[in-house]
Amino acid sequence: MMRGPSPADTLALRRVRARSYLAYAGEEQHQLYYIQEGWAARFRLLTDGRRQITALFLPGEYCEPLWLLGERPEQSIIALTQVLAHPVVQWSTLAGALQKLEPSSPILQAMIESFNRQSNWIVSLGRKTAIERLSDLFCDVFERMERAGLVYGDQCAMPLTQADLADIAGLTTVHVNRILHELKSRGLVELRSKWLRILDLESLRLLAMAKAA
Repeated sequence: MMRGPSPADTLALRRVRARSYLAYAGEEQHQLYYIQEGWAARFRLLTDGRRQITALFLPGEYCEPLWLLGERPEQSIIALTQVLAHPVVQWSTLAGALQKLEPSSPILQAMIESFNRQSNWIVSLGRKTAIERLSDLFCDVFERMERAGLVYGDQCAMPLTQADLADIAGLTTVHVNRILHELKSRGLVELRSKWLRILDLESLRLLAMAKAA
């Protein structure tokens, strides 16, 4: 599990209702958040209202480590479920921040993971088929939840709706529904009552062409 911030680095716990914003695009941010409970997403809306989710933030992760670079975010972040988050004191300048970040810093590690995950997802959206994309997403979520100690046997929470899955994978909800049925019929994945059950993780990784965690 990613190491959380020390008490000295955190402010009062913030509770964010589902579908409420943690951050708005274009607004200057003065702290990161450490997600204690709940799921959040970074997204961009097109002018016609279509949404692309570009990142998920799960329990035990920092949101958004890239804010440390000091730029105003180009994308908003919304709570997909109720979120409990610790605001983490963010230093006022990039130079000051970098002086405090050691190679083992959990925030620096979160930043590196964010870059790597973004790069992998570009490949997924650009070259993988629809079933490969969703398989890749399920592998990624399952392994991140496992690192947080939130996998129970072969199951973990999965509060994403089919509309959320469609907006992550660049698909329609009809296509997502069809793929979920196919994954279940292949004995790989089962989604039920906001829980994800991985029936055969190794085969799912092979289908997704994903690296083992």
